[in-house]
Amino acid sequence: MELKKIITVRENWPKPGISFKDITPLLNDYDTLEKVVTVMTSQFVNSGVTKVLCPESRGFFFGTAVALRLKAGVVGARKPGKLPFVGSSVEYDLEYGKNVLQIAKDTIKKDDRVLIVDDLLATGGSAIALTKLVKEIGATLVGYSFVIELTSLKAREKLDKVEIHSLVKYEI
Repeated sequence: MELKKIITVRENWPKPGISFKDITPLLNDYDTLEKVVTVMTSQFVNSGVTKVLCPESRGFFFGTAVALRLKAGVVGARKPGKLPFVGSSVEYDLEYGKNVLQIAKDTIKKDDRVLIVDDLLATGGSAIALTKLVKEIGATLVGYSFVIELTSLKAREKLDKVEIHSLVKYEI
């Protein structure tokens, strides 16, 4: 699957110097989307995943589809003010500041086996934050699955030593 031919690179967006990887064309094509979800899921079919944890907003697209394939629940990690009943919250560093991700109470329990899914692994901030959240709850982290990985940022080295799967890699 030649995802680099489908993903559109938008130069200087959202600001000068950024080379944005636009997944809209991938999401817009059923056959491609189905193949992407199948590949994202394949590494984890027999791993006993009970919950797929995905950050808003683009992680929701893939996390929900992966959860359905794995017959697991899906847990959306939201930004502050989006959930009526916060169970867990974690702060993480951005390139120029901080952010917070939260999950609803009792959506992940100690006996859950969690797969973190997102569209992009860049600096690793949100994936590291979600890993911390899983550990604080006492659940088991099974692995990570991403559509795109920006390899020159070396985020993979900062993640837990579990299965890390990405479909397409870019040097930036």
